[in-house]
Amino acid sequence: MVVPEIAKLGHIALVTPDLEKSLWFFCNVIGLEETEERDGTHYLRAWGDFEHHTLSLTAGDRARVDHIGWRTKRPEDVEAFAALLEKAGTAVQWIEAGVEAGQGRAIRFQLPSKHPFEIYYDVEKPKAPEGLKSALKNQTYKSWRKGVSPRRIDHVNLATNMDPGGIHAWLAENLGFKMREYIKIPNGPVVSGWMSVTPLVHDVAVMGDTTNSGPNRLHHLAYWLDNAQDLLRAADILSEEAIKFVGPGKHGISQAMYIYVKDPGSGHRVELFTNGYLIFEPDWEPIEWTPEEMELGLTFWGENAVAGNEDTTEA
Repeated sequence: MVVPEIAKLGHIALVTPDLEKSLWFFCNVIGLEETEERDGTHYLRAWGDFEHHTLSLTAGDRARVDHIGWRTKRPEDVEAFAALLEKAGTAVQWIEAGVEAGQGRAIRFQLPSKHPFEIYYDVEKPKAPEGLKSALKNQTYKSWRKGVSPRRIDHVNLATNMDPGGIHAWLAENLGFKMREYIKIPNGPVVSGWMSVTPLVHDVAVMGDTTNSGPNRLHHLAYWLDNAQDLLRAADILSEEAIKFVGPGKHGISQAMYIYVKDPGSGHRVELFTNGYLIFEPDWEPIEWTPEEMELGLTFWGENAVAGNEDTTEA
């Protein structure tokens, strides 16, 4: 039997108590393009994203994550993951094609931390409308059309007051994620880990929640900018809109540069992310950081990446 594999992070579905303000933030300020609106859900993507959407926004009474979607490498991997997860004791719900716009049949389930995941393969890749389409055949929309204008979705960062090491092990054993960098207490547990199924340092991170707010927080979702100059431009755009943010700064873990900013409609945190390194070595040895090195790992230089981030967003 061929072992099923996840190819990449596909999208994140967010619920917001102020849909109008969230749409303004993600479309006008961040600069995502709207693919379509169906049954009250707005489907968005960045100018370099090819799939139908990498973000969806739906109105609700509180801010939360509906699900985080991952695309498999092969169509048959969806059923294979369903069988493996059910055998491991995880409840699996089938989502029929068309329930989520632009997407085929999928499964949804929860991590032991109750973070909601979705796995799918079939997805539409619609062209951009005339007037918004890039002249480049290998790009979806015109770049720099509006707002910060990130190229693509990059990763998600999850927080839990459960044992993060147990969640890392579950992701590795059940979904094939590989540990890339982690923070470990000497002679004690791993408290944060950065994992991926691609050459990125992390497609997903799972961190210990020091606020003890719950098992299934979303710390942030991230969109990728091409370079550091783009990040400085983003700081100008956010400042012009009087939106507060953290950064610019540079992480030690991932070596990437960042700005953190919150959607004013929901409080969901977005990281604008650039530079960093890629991993191509098949025998990569995960990098260990100690709690004494944590500040260096999270903030190599710049404004503290953790300070002021104590709020909670339920997943």
